[in-house]
Parts: sequence; structure tokens; C-alpha cells
Amino acid sequence: MTQFYGITGVASTSATRACDCLAHRFGNAGDHGVRERHYPTDMSDAEWAVVRPLLPVPGWLRGQGGQPEAYCHRAILDAIRYLVDNGTKWRAIPVDFPPWDRVYAFFRRWRDHGLVREFHDRLRRRVREQAGRDPEPSAGVIDSQSVKADAVVGSDSRGFDGGKLINGRKRHAVVDTLGLLLAVMVTAADVGDRAAAQVLLAQVAAAHHLLALVWADGGYTGSLVEYCLAVLALVLAIVKRSDDMRGFVVLPKRWIVERFFAHLMRSRRLVRDFERSTSSAEAMVYWSMTQLMTRRLARPRPSRA
Repeated sequence: MTQFYGITGVASTSATRACDCLAHRFGNAGDHGVRERHYPTDMSDAEWAVVRPLLPVPGWLRGQGGQPEAYCHRAILDAIRYLVDNGTKWRAIPVDFPPWDRVYAFFRRWRDHGLVREFHDRLRRRVREQAGRDPEPSAGVIDSQSVKADAVVGSDSRGFDGGKLINGRKRHAVVDTLGLLLAVMVTAADVGDRAAAQVLLAQVAAAHHLLALVWADGGYTGSLVEYCLAVLALVLAIVKRSDDMRGFVVLPKRWIVERFFAHLMRSRRLVRDFERSTSSAEAMVYWSMTQLMTRRLARPRPSRA
């Protein structure tokens, strides 16, 4: 279990502290001052109050070696949120953020050590608790989304989806009944939904022991239904579209995952796949959802009589 921000008993080394992140309190971030907030993607004070207790403690502060960090954690998070939301290049991050290579090193470290997913999962539990739900879901919805890939995507991780006529990658996702992400897997676009779902649902079932029911569309029929019931103890319920339906029709449960994909399309970095590796593409999805959840948690809730 990763150690998180709630630590005490260590003296601050920063002479001028104007931020309560660990890089300012115990590192060298005070040498660079505090960044003023200019962009819509910058975290508000209410969002930072939600985010701060969930951030992992850096290795250098836990005696694992390395130099104390020199840039504010809040500014780095704002930089990643800016990149995901606006779709800019790493080298084109505005100059009022920390240097782009330091921001990318932070992104890569969180990606490789699974910290972005752990941070995302903690936010998801908070959102579910705020909505009056159990922290762990008991039902979910699975679907896939094919997106075009940029030229930097190599041939080993891209393919052609004949059904959607898209040359690129495919995002396979499982969400809960609130539309919050449980797991995502990025593959080449020519990978079948059933083959990817067999791997993805095994990961979800191992991580969420209360999950018992998953809705899916007609593309997941066949032996996958029996496999889920016999091996994963999951009921895979197929929601089919009847033959007499014409035009756009909202189908039960399936609209939840479609709304999730619509949320992703509002992050310009995710409109196409610009990532060289599938692990970076998955991390971008998690970062997009963290931005959605922090805003939801920081939103003022109307009082009830």
C-alpha cells in the first residue's frame, strides 16, 4: 500500500512556504516560488483540498533515495491537466508551468508505478460515497471505442477496425453504474471485443470482489458469457437492440458507458491517440477521469431540508 500525504513529525526545509504540498514543505520547491493560476484547468482551492490527502509521498521523503523535488506538486498536476484537456504537445506546455521534461518525468513515474490508477481509484471511492453508494461497485458496463492513431503510433500497437473503418487503437473500458471508470485497456483497433474483454474482465473481477453483474452489447455474445460465469463468477448480461428499432434509441444500461466515452472526447488529448505506448494511452484516460471527479467532489452540494 502506497504511503499518502498525511505525514507528520518532519521539519520543513523551505524558507518561504506558500503552498502546502510536500515539495514546498520538505523539498526545494520554495526556490521557484508559487505559480499564479490562469487557466480553466487549474485546480481550485476546493479541488486541491480534495486532491492533496490522496497524493503519494515521494520516495526521497520515505528514505528511498533521490533528491528532494524542486517543483510544486500542485503546479505539476495543473500542467498535466492542461495537457490532457487542451491536447497540446509536451514541449508546448506554457512556460509558467514547471519545465516540460520535469512534468513528463512525473507523468512517467506515476504511469510506471501505477500511482495514477491508485490515485484515480481513491477519487472514485470518494465520489461513490458522496453519491450514497458503496465504495466498491457490484455492477458495471463494458464497451469499446475505436479512435484514429497519430503517426507516432507504431505498427505493433495499431490496427484497422473493419466495422468502424478506423485505423488506430481501441479503448476497452468497464465503468460502474455511475459512469465512473473501473478499468481500461488500450489495444490495436483490430483486436476483437471478446478477446480483449476476457482479459479486462479478469482484471476487474480480481480488483473488485463485489462485482457480480456486467452489461454489454451484442458484440460480447458467444463463449464469453459462459467463461465469465464459470471462471470469473460474473453474470454477463447482453443488452440487445431489437430488429424493429429505427434511428437512435437509448438502450438500458448501455447509455452509461456511451456517456463515459463522450466525457473522454471532451479531453482533446483523447480525441486521437497521440501516445507512443499503450500504457501512456491508458494513463491519459485515468488523468482525464481524475479531472472530472475532482470537479464533481469540489462542487457545492445543495442543502436538503
